Amino acid sequence: MTDSYLPYQGRHLLSIDDLSAADIHSIIARSLDYWQASHESDTKNQIIDKYRGKSLINLFTESSTRTQKSFEIAGKRLGMDVINFSVEGSSIKKGETILDTALTLSAMRPALLVVRNAEAGSAHLLSLKVSCPVINAGDGAHEHPTQALLDAATISLQLGGIDKGMAQLKNLTIAICGDILHSRVARSNIILWRKLGARVRVIAPLTLLPERVAEMGVEVFTDMNEGLSDVDIIMMLRLQKERMNGSFLPSPAEYYYFYGLDEKKLALAKPGALVMHPGPMNRGVEIDSAIADMMDRSLIMSQVEMGVMVRMAVMDILLSDTDARAKQAAPTNRTGKK
Repeated sequence: MTDSYLPYQGRHLLSIDDLSAADIHSIIARSLDYWQASHESDTKNQIIDKYRGKSLINLFTESSTRTQKSFEIAGKRLGMDVINFSVEGSSIKKGETILDTALTLSAMRPALLVVRNAEAGSAHLLSLKVSCPVINAGDGAHEHPTQALLDAATISLQLGGIDKGMAQLKNLTIAICGDILHSRVARSNIILWRKLGARVRVIAPLTLLPERVAEMGVEVFTDMNEGLSDVDIIMMLRLQKERMNGSFLPSPAEYYYFYGLDEKKLALAKPGALVMHPGPMNRGVEIDSAIADMMDRSLIMSQVEMGVMVRMAVMDILLSDTDARAKQAAPTNRTGKK
């Protein structure tokens, strides 16, 4: 493990938009380093306990299984104490705002605060108020930066690792399919892939496409048969019914017929094209069960595993930077030494 690839100087991780291509490369490199170490039993002990004595608070006001558990496991593998905040039984249920709750938690001096909230911009707001680094684990339909980073790290590993894999990313054509309108994953991935030079397509019915999405530098399709032609990566998205106000689709069955990924539609992509899904999946709605379980084409479980590695990398980078700043700010004694 080396610190030689750490150009990122930000105090928080709030948005892919805040990262340069070099920052993304740095985080992916460290993630793959952790992935390699986790597959070599004799080096596991070098990971554990690196931040023993520090605390991580998961402030999730939206329900989550994989993301919260992924951050929890990542924090524990780095040796931190992890506290999962639950809205049920909390002061938020009694009328306290998330800002007041975050300030209260911040006063307990955690090393990191991971935030998931239904309001776009909430992670950014809290980062201005609390004393520790903040990681955005999803803010409304705005961004989900660690999901985009783990998606890129998964592809990079699949294509041969940090050097060979990253070099090939810019040559890919990636199709993001489904509920683009309500998806923070889609937004973060579009920004990330464009920064890395990949060609990005979005495919969805008109009702599930954001206005002016083409201005993000993507090609827009409303027909899966046209949009999937000759692509390297297909990323399917869940219909986010919890964010839909009104009727966006005739029926789930009709949606699956036109936009669900089955073998017939997969055959339109390049031979060997890979399939991704950020989860949770709705089998038979956006993806056929046989496609989701394809051992040689589906990267869905690899995404889950890489999620832990990426979150470890992000925490490590933010905490390393925090520790370095603390040393620089340490008062000097009478001998002039810190």
